[in-house]
Amino acid sequence: MSASSLKPVALVTGASAGIGAIYAARLAERGYDLILVARRADRLKALSDKLGAAHGTKVEVVEADLTKDADVTRVEKVLKENSAITLLVNNAGNSTLAPVAKTAEEDAAAMIALNVTALTRLTHAILPAFLSRNHGAIINVASVLSFHALPISAIYSGTKGYVMNFSRGLQQELAETNVRLQLVMPAATATELWDLSGVPLASLNQATVMTSENLVDAALAGFDKGEDITLPSVADASLWDKFDQARSTLFAATQTGEPAPRYRAV
Repeated sequence: MSASSLKPVALVTGASAGIGAIYAARLAERGYDLILVARRADRLKALSDKLGAAHGTKVEVVEADLTKDADVTRVEKVLKENSAITLLVNNAGNSTLAPVAKTAEEDAAAMIALNVTALTRLTHAILPAFLSRNHGAIINVASVLSFHALPISAIYSGTKGYVMNFSRGLQQELAETNVRLQLVMPAATATELWDLSGVPLASLNQATVMTSENLVDAALAGFDKGEDITLPSVADASLWDKFDQARSTLFAATQTGEPAPRYRAV
């Protein structure tokens, strides 16, 4: 896929199923050509064929396990060398939902490698080109567990909390440019990752579970509105504003250089 393509190009990670596959389909409908990244080459090929037939979309398939350094490096190379890329969707992620003491070391390492390290490296890889052109967009998919934790989500919530704070800081860096970053924070979404996480999807209150299609459509509606933060399942958008203001107020209260009175010797 060359830089001379007439269509903008979006690179989507975790594109073989679930949210990533729906992002790929919706972006193809919007006129993007695609670079799809995931571990399952067979699924990527099937999706590529489907989107090509339906929309005339050119699709490059990159089989990669983003928990592995060498595979992240290959995707970084694609991002740095393909100047037609105008959108990066950092969707790939995984979760093992269990108490920390019962989480295998390799599972914890995989969550950190994929949810934190790969997302950071891929964002870092595309930024110089976006900034040099003063154009481009990044969508980072986090979670409502970015700002909440459960007894079984300490590691996962920690990684998604990183995505939230990383994205918020980067948004401030980009504020005076035409480069955009949207942070999407879904609640429970119907994907196969639930069963892989150790918490079966069928065990959830189905009234609280959003389909992947509705999730992506809401996220893209937020993208079209120019939202920095998109919480697809939250009806009262002012709740985020109140939360963010409370965080800012708390931070401001730390800037005194003196111990709080309750910690001073009587």
